[in-house]
Amino acid sequence: MQDSNYYATNTPDYFEHSYVGNLIRYQPGGMSPLFQLTSLSGETTAKAPEHGYMTKTLVFPSMTLTAAVADGVATTFTVASTTNVLPNDMFRVQSTGEIVRVTSVTSGTAVVVERAAGVIAAAAIANSVVLYAVGNAHEQGSVRPPSRLMNPVRVLNHTQIFRNSWAIPGTVAAMTTTLGDSIVAESRADCAFFHAADIEKALIFGQRSGRVGPNGQYLTTLDGVVESVRRLAPAANTVTLGATTNYTQLQAALNAGLNTVVMGTNTTERWLLAGGVAVQVLNDIGRLSGQYQIVDGQTSFGLAFTSFRTARGKYRIIEHALLNTNAAWATMAIAVHTESLKIAYLRRTSNQEFGTTGTPVDNGIDAVGGTLTTELTLENVNPSAHVVLYGFTAAAAG
Repeated sequence: MQDSNYYATNTPDYFEHSYVGNLIRYQPGGMSPLFQLTSLSGETTAKAPEHGYMTKTLVFPSMTLTAAVADGVATTFTVASTTNVLPNDMFRVQSTGEIVRVTSVTSGTAVVVERAAGVIAAAAIANSVVLYAVGNAHEQGSVRPPSRLMNPVRVLNHTQIFRNSWAIPGTVAAMTTTLGDSIVAESRADCAFFHAADIEKALIFGQRSGRVGPNGQYLTTLDGVVESVRRLAPAANTVTLGATTNYTQLQAALNAGLNTVVMGTNTTERWLLAGGVAVQVLNDIGRLSGQYQIVDGQTSFGLAFTSFRTARGKYRIIEHALLNTNAAWATMAIAVHTESLKIAYLRRTSNQEFGTTGTPVDNGIDAVGGTLTTELTLENVNPSAHVVLYGFTAAAAG
């Protein structure tokens, strides 16, 4: 069948076509915009493509016996390591409760101690027993003790250059659309969306690299949250769930992220960025973990949890639209400690256009367009405060 415009008059497009008043764009659904992680993170400045920062971890000394202590008389202990152990440190024997006082550190694996330095009598100690430091004690008029150092650890990430362009022929740019907006403005807005989405995906899933690219120029990429947790946090901070997950298992999976904090931000609250399947499973866990009643006369029913608590922390559930772009990501969730994250900009977003009003043409090409460029990296000063959960499949009671 011919177009109605042509059929009525034998002249193409004689009548005005009917269009809606705005352009409709489809995008993944969720409780947050695609750029949730970007908006949650703080900001700082990068000064070079190789961006590093220093971290320190508080020292809590301990000693693990590698040979049994036969009786309550022996004073030389053989241990796995004497790192961070100093003379006059007090250690508690975990198995017996006895307190011993270190009088000298004789090697990297041996100490001499004063036995029964408290009220519990000295006794035999089995191999592999751990002794934990419980302070230090010095005699009156003692000499200055040696210092205990917290050696800084250098954490390295690279900046990544993000570039997205838009371009349309000059003729098309001059045309007026029926959508109430110019094609130039529409193309510019689409480019900005792609640029922001590419940055957000890298901040979550990016992997650090530095190499010479195919064009002979140096190319760097950044570590996102998922990779920094995998590479720098304990293995327990990355969890693949089973076929079903109950509340007890969920709590156990999240616990590792609450074992460390950054000094000055002693918080137990996390944002849980989750895909749609994960959100549904989390709500089912909540429903199966309690009871609710439907009474006569109700006109609606159901539960929608936006947060939950464990014995150690609180989690605010945010369905991240980006994680709904494919089936694999929809089943995952990331417990994010926002105080640990900062976006470090080497170059903030710049917009270079050509062919538009007041800008030059691009090498004489009859076109209008532009390019957005941003160079940044991610600082995750406490990877151990985050947890990545894969494989939300189904909920169970328990």
